[in-house]
Parts: sequence; C-alpha cells; structure tokens
Amino acid sequence: MAARCELTGKGKQFGHNVSFSLRRTNRVFKPNLQKKTFDLDGQKITMVLSTQAIRTLKKKGIIA
Repeated sequence: MAARCELTGKGKQFGHNVSFSLRRTNRVFKPNLQKKTFDLDGQKITMVLSTQAIRTLKKKGIIA
C-alpha cells in the first residue's frame, strides 16, 4: 500500500523519539491506512483510505 490516503492526502510525518536523557533520534509517524471497497453504480472501486477518512464517510452516511 502507498503511504498516503487517496481521499484526504494524509501521509507520513516526521518527528523524534525522545529518550530519558532527552536525546532525540529521528522517527516516522505513519497513517493507519486500510483498503476499502465501494460499490458505485454496480462498479466496485477499491481505495486506500486512512481510518480517519473512513470514520468521516460513515458519519456523513456515505458508507453504510
């Protein structure tokens, strides 16, 4: 899977691990991406979406 949501464009972000001694090392925050299949007009469409986008679609009533 690609590291980007196809609907919102949410991708990886960069930050630091901070140890007890406050030494900072680089790390990556990856979005929680899921494959979701929709049935639009009898045609199946598969998208890679973040869980936040899936929750929003459910809230708006687009996904049952």
